[in-house]
Amino acid sequence: MIRKADKRDIEGIVALLHQVNMVHYEKRPDLFKPYTTKYDEEELLALLNDDSKPIFVYDDGGVVGHAFCQIAEIRDHRLLQDIKTLYIDDICVDEKQRGHHIGQALYEFVRDYARSIGCYNITLNVWEGNDPALAFYKNMGMQVQKTGMETIL
Repeated sequence: MIRKADKRDIEGIVALLHQVNMVHYEKRPDLFKPYTTKYDEEELLALLNDDSKPIFVYDDGGVVGHAFCQIAEIRDHRLLQDIKTLYIDDICVDEKQRGHHIGQALYEFVRDYARSIGCYNITLNVWEGNDPALAFYKNMGMQVQKTGMETIL
């Protein structure tokens, strides 16, 4: 049920991206615009062909969940250790399908994928106020790595 996304999944992914956008807009309307998506169909098509940015979908006769990932490596840095990281840019389960452990299955699939390609860790960002997402990731075993802060002027 979980597989790498392909061209036929774009419509379902766009629908989920709208849901993600509205969660962000409702929490931070000062930063996010309503009724849009992070990527359009053309950008998604390009991402599908970028091995450094794999997209996985949970397919249950249609896309009911997705995980956008980015693979980053640090090598020969003056300060930092060599490291390969899988960053979860976006993970979403259709709001009508939540509570069926689809998010957990996606996260575990991504975790296993990251291990299989030699990643040291998985990272992601959670917006303050998105308490359900924060609780989910903590339940998956994630810990706070760093904290971003702001002052609105």
